[in-house]
Amino acid sequence: MNRVLTFFTSSIGKKILMSMTGLFLVLFLVEHLVGNLLLFAHDNGARYEAYGEFLVSNPVIRFIEIFLFLGVILHIVIGVILWFQNRMTRPTKYKYYRLKDNATLASRTTIWSGSVIFIFLVIHLRTFFIPTRFAAEKVSTYELILQAFSNPWYDGFYLVALLLLGYHLRHGFQSAFQTLGLRDKKYTPFLDLVAFIVWFLIPLGFATIPVYFYFYTQTASTMIMGVH
Repeated sequence: MNRVLTFFTSSIGKKILMSMTGLFLVLFLVEHLVGNLLLFAHDNGARYEAYGEFLVSNPVIRFIEIFLFLGVILHIVIGVILWFQNRMTRPTKYKYYRLKDNATLASRTTIWSGSVIFIFLVIHLRTFFIPTRFAAEKVSTYELILQAFSNPWYDGFYLVALLLLGYHLRHGFQSAFQTLGLRDKKYTPFLDLVAFIVWFLIPLGFATIPVYFYFYTQTASTMIMGVH
């Protein structure tokens, strides 16, 4: 037990935990995106609401949510610790800055992209998760989506956060497989394809939702005003 604890508190141990929790969160993003695609069913949110009811009423899903929450917290805490440790190893700035001699831009800005993503996550949970789970009366998630994505400021922040998420995932996904020793030349083409799906297609899929519903609500509002 002491050996396991010592290993996971070491630098390489924390990087492995960082990689494992990151990959676990990627799996959640895939599942979350697949569920959100039900919003495009053109049934006034009926299938999406049924999907939400299934998640809320299923005890297995509720149990997994606990691990998801712990995974997010662990990923953030380890990320901050590693960032501070890296800062402490170089207490003074380079006298002459040479980009090729230092860490990549992605690795240097991961803490900042992660910080913005965390702020976005808090706002996202406050907008959708908390009202649907803890409100005194039942709240329609679909109606919350229509209301939230009719706001151009919310949509803009949502899209910026997704852009940073893609940048964060691109660096994190590649670093995770390198840390876990899976960057074998034999599997590089496959891993690069999976990485592309993760850092580009997943954020792009999420980005279609605010764009679609912004124009959807604007069109609906125009039609109502035209009738009156």
